[in-house]
Order: sequence, then C-alpha cells, then structure tokens
Amino acid sequence: MGVEIELAGLDVPAAAAVVAAVVGGCTEAISRYEYRIIGDARGEWVVELDFAYLKGRGRGPAESVTGEAMETVIRLGAEQVVPVEVVSPPLRLRDLTVADEVIEALREGGARGTGGGLVYAFGLQLNPEMPALDPETISRYLRAFLCLFDWLKERARVDLTRRLTTYIDPFPRAYVRRVVDPGYQPSLEQLIDDYLAANPTRNRALDLLPLFTHLDARRVRAALDDPRIKARPALHYRLPNSEVDRPGWGIGGAWNDWVCVERLASDEERLRSVATAYLDYLDHPLQALGHPWLEQVTEWLDADDGL
Repeated sequence: MGVEIELAGLDVPAAAAVVAAVVGGCTEAISRYEYRIIGDARGEWVVELDFAYLKGRGRGPAESVTGEAMETVIRLGAEQVVPVEVVSPPLRLRDLTVADEVIEALREGGARGTGGGLVYAFGLQLNPEMPALDPETISRYLRAFLCLFDWLKERARVDLTRRLTTYIDPFPRAYVRRVVDPGYQPSLEQLIDDYLAANPTRNRALDLLPLFTHLDARRVRAALDDPRIKARPALHYRLPNSEVDRPGWGIGGAWNDWVCVERLASDEERLRSVATAYLDYLDHPLQALGHPWLEQVTEWLDADDGL
C-alpha cells in the first residue's frame, strides 16, 4: 500500500531531510519543488509541493531576476494554501509502521496538518493494491465502499475546512444505485465507461482513475486527459484530514477502517445482503428516517466485529 501525507510548516527540502533521516536514505533534488529520497530498500520516497505550475517552473532553467521575483511571490502565496506532499513507495503491510515513524518525525520537525490553519484543506491518501484486476473484483470493492461510505465519512471526522472546500464530491446517486445493485456485473470496458460517464473527475473519495488508467490508458485518456492521473494497480482512497500535528495520529485508524471494506468485498454473501439492504434504503428514504443507514452499518459492524 502506498501512503501520501499532506502537510504545511516545512518546506520541501526540510521535509525531505526528515524523511531521509527516518528511512535511512539520502535526498536528491529533482527540482526546486521536488525531492526524492533514495537508498531505502523499500523503494523511493518523494517529497514535493503539490502545485503543478511551480513544479514545472522548478524543472526549467534559471529565470531572470524579474522571473525569479515573480516565482518567489507565487511560491509564498502557494505555501499558504498548497500542501507539501510526502509520498511513500508501495509498502508491504509489515512495513507500514515506517509511515507512522515518518509522521512522528515530521510532527517533531514542525509539520502542521488540516487543523493548523483555516485554509489548510490537507488530507491523507492510501493506495491499497488490488488483490486481482478482473471486473468482478473491482466491482465488489467499489460496491463495498459505497455501502460503507457514510460510516467511513463519519469515522473520518471531516474538518470544517474540508467541509467548506470541494474535497469530496459525492458519487452521483444514480451511479451509486447502479453499482450497488448485486445484479450489476459489467465487463471491464463497461465498468470503466460507466465510471467515466458518471465521474469524469479525480474528486472522489475513492478515485478509480489511476487503476483504470493502468488497465486501459487509452480509454481513460480519451475521456479525461489529465496529466495528474498516474497509472497504478491500486485504488486511490482519499481521506479528508491530515492530522500530522496531533500527537498519536497515524495511518492505523484509517487502515483499520479500510479493512472493513476489504472484508465486506471478500464476503460475497454478506456483500449481497448489505447491498440489497442499501438499495432498499435508497429507494425508500422516508421509511428509514427512524433508522438511518449510518446507524444500520454501525450496528452490523459492532455485532459482527467489522462485518
């Protein structure tokens, strides 16, 4: 699983130095706004300012005095709203503790998260590798996620800053109904086409564009030519808050919640039962006023120890 941590309070070189000290690597500048950490046996880490415009300028030749001054003004403004992002290599589950070690070191180094400023709409992102890449497996994972989304969102305790931004646009209701239906058994081509038609954006809590680009780049690029989409055989789970400055915070809580999605996706009988109940809830919302879906899911999770 890959991990991406957004933060403020440290510039790119400082954050890269912290990561290198934890993982036992050394820093190498890709540009003024991008560093990589090499030498870790687990793979290459990247630390960058999450702003494509400045990254592009940073890779170019030195500017004139006027150009440098303009770049400095843009950088100072960007640092108030744009996060520095620490991106791990794909980590084996037994190695996930290194992500928490990096978070702790960043905190001690002065990193700030979502709650550190009124405009810090920063997050944590997990990229769990798929166990298989056939359309049936992908559909089950997506269906399980949609059934549990209200519960996951409640568990995430979305920060006010995130609520005021466009961090998560919900999946369209018609699309949710289609995918949640246990009778939805699409081919890979139909699964991708349906997703692109309803979700031509990276702005989803579970972003499938990297996975679909890995599987059929031409199909995805024809509908959405966004260079920020990076192909990989993994899901892109975008959590709303980065609490890197809160003692004790790490990826454990988010990972444990994600495991509930994994368990539901791998239990076809239970998934069919939960999905059928969710469809009924969506079709008869007034009947569910006294027993909201969030409460139903919570009861199931409590009773079945995580479904």
